[in-house]
Amino acid sequence: MAHTKTKLAQLDPVWARIAREAEAAIADEPLMGGLIHSSVLHHGGFEQALAYRISLKLASAEMPEQILREICDKALGADDSIGLAARADIVAVCDRDPACDRFLLPLLFFKGYQAIQAYRIAHWLWTEGRRDLARFFQMRSSEAFGVDIHPAARIGRGIMIDHAHSIVIGETAVVGDNVSMLHSVTLGGTGKEEEDRHPKIGDGVLIGAGAKVLGNIRIGRCSRIAAGSVVLQEVPPCKTVAGVPARIVGEAGCDQPSVSMDQLLGVRGSENADTE
Repeated sequence: MAHTKTKLAQLDPVWARIAREAEAAIADEPLMGGLIHSSVLHHGGFEQALAYRISLKLASAEMPEQILREICDKALGADDSIGLAARADIVAVCDRDPACDRFLLPLLFFKGYQAIQAYRIAHWLWTEGRRDLARFFQMRSSEAFGVDIHPAARIGRGIMIDHAHSIVIGETAVVGDNVSMLHSVTLGGTGKEEEDRHPKIGDGVLIGAGAKVLGNIRIGRCSRIAAGSVVLQEVPPCKTVAGVPARIVGEAGCDQPSVSMDQLLGVRGSENADTE
């Protein structure tokens, strides 16, 4: 048994850690045993557990869990990048969210993480031409998690959506790798145009709570958007923007704002804003 666990840790360290944490969680709180066994320990690998959890959360009278489970299993089996991205997202959440001290928590409890994984299945369906089913996943994810992500949007790895309430990401939006955003963020359009109309978010960007980024504009890598801002113009890399409408108030302040999660506008940023 010890040899098997060692080999698993080498082949899939994320899943091995989740399994260890699941066993410890049951020891600490036996009343959680049924939920944790069904969600984690009953499964032979990460993809199977993820498919079970998503299908359970999205199931309804209109679409039972069994059918959703088959869809999720097929998507995860057909495209390895979905499972790899889901692992990267777990690492990102645990690294950036001070309320998360175990890999197990996003899989079981964090609706921001679960909503992103439901989107990844919907995106696979969309690219496979199964667009009505993809829209069903979008609808149920919005109903279950309060997160509305169009299945055609393109989202990278290492994504952390904290709290996740009222997130909206439009059809032609692009989100890079290692992006962090808080609740009530909108990546939206500015009108009824039907072409490329949504923001392009670079790698390493931090988007504060309630921020709105509107139109086909680029947000440069490792930039920082302050809470409550309305961004209508492109943002250069490594800058901090704030206000309604948003304007540059200083440098980003660090190499990876999305990792540091520092949302405070420093004195230097305020001084720069007064002189611009």
